Amino acid sequence: MTHFAVVAPAFYSHVQAFQAVAATLIDRGHQVTFFQQADARRWLTDPRIGFHALGALSHPPGSLDAALQRAACSNNPLRLRRVIRDLCDTTQMLCTELPAALASRQIEALLCDQMEAAGGLVAEGLGLPYVSVACALPVNREAQLPLAVMPFAYATDERSQQIFEGSRKVYDWLMRPLGKVLREASRRLAIEPRTGLHECLSPYAQISQTIPGFDFPRQHPPASFHAVGPLRTPPSGPVGEWAIDPARPFIFASLGTLQGSRYAMFKRIAAASRQLNAQLLVAHCGGLDTRQEKRLINAGATWVTDFAPQEWALQNADAVVTHGGLNTVMDAIVARTPMLVMPIAFDQPGVASRVTHAGIGLQLRRGAGAGQIRDRLVQLRGLSAEPFERLASELAHAGGTARAADIIEAVVRTGQPVLAGQLS
Repeated sequence: MTHFAVVAPAFYSHVQAFQAVAATLIDRGHQVTFFQQADARRWLTDPRIGFHALGALSHPPGSLDAALQRAACSNNPLRLRRVIRDLCDTTQMLCTELPAALASRQIEALLCDQMEAAGGLVAEGLGLPYVSVACALPVNREAQLPLAVMPFAYATDERSQQIFEGSRKVYDWLMRPLGKVLREASRRLAIEPRTGLHECLSPYAQISQTIPGFDFPRQHPPASFHAVGPLRTPPSGPVGEWAIDPARPFIFASLGTLQGSRYAMFKRIAAASRQLNAQLLVAHCGGLDTRQEKRLINAGATWVTDFAPQEWALQNADAVVTHGGLNTVMDAIVARTPMLVMPIAFDQPGVASRVTHAGIGLQLRRGAGAGQIRDRLVQLRGLSAEPFERLASELAHAGGTARAADIIEAVVRTGQPVLAGQLS
């Protein structure tokens, strides 16, 4: 039995992906403990998973919601610097407090989110094996590809390559505060200095929720890079309670847990659905109040709820309107549901570009009007079924959570890098 630590950002979707992996490892006889600020405990629903609260002084109980609100507005350039500062503060806290906490819990290996550099840095400093997990688009860099957070389409011409390089320089300039934190943490942990997230990834194994067919063509992925598809727990509980009229189109709209409060976007989606005489199910993930829910019904939505069973909704939907969260997109591929992606922040512009590149959806700016949304939804009907079938088949064979657990167990069993295809 191995006692694993999970080090991931305090974001709901990231915690859920790691919880799925943790549950599988626990089923196999291992022990798993999450290490984060106290507020993140609320997202763990499996009582078998341990939790060790950190940051009592710097990240006290009750402080997470304000940080999440700032992250939800990170598309605003004036607020982006504060979001980056939040990232720096969390990484600094974790790098400072993790070594003693891991020792107290007798941790033997770490599972580290690519978006939180502290896990990899501390694991390397302590000489512990660790596995990197990309819950969002991978941060792994290749010179000919745009960064995951950039909105650019895939292209190989010289002008596009110059734009990609320029955008990387801008990104690295914006992230200089994090680079400073990483260099200082590297010094204290007595390891080689690092300046970016992409330099803090595991040499043992890197696991991604994407699949090669969805991502832009990578020429030089790490030898230990494993694209396993979505990390999910088996669905449980009731299926959809909404009676869908098969004679009318059915549209599902969700903007994820961070962006669910964007009433104005939902209202334009509702108006577009009314123009199409379509049924619309809005899932706002708790971001709207009862009055706003009623207004959306008046605007054209058929049903408005906080949470809906996403897999059921996508299986029944003729189209989904999404912000481009990777979880929603992967689930839509499995359901073969065309996507209209209206990206807002983080890697969502990159996800939107990959959706259009793969031929499984269209994208539109987040401020688009109801008429534009309506027209794009009509255009979705003309998409070919072939890319959906191909990608869904690839996802079905990727291995998912079980394969991720196999890779993780192989790392701790051998203490060596697990190469792609090695466990086939």
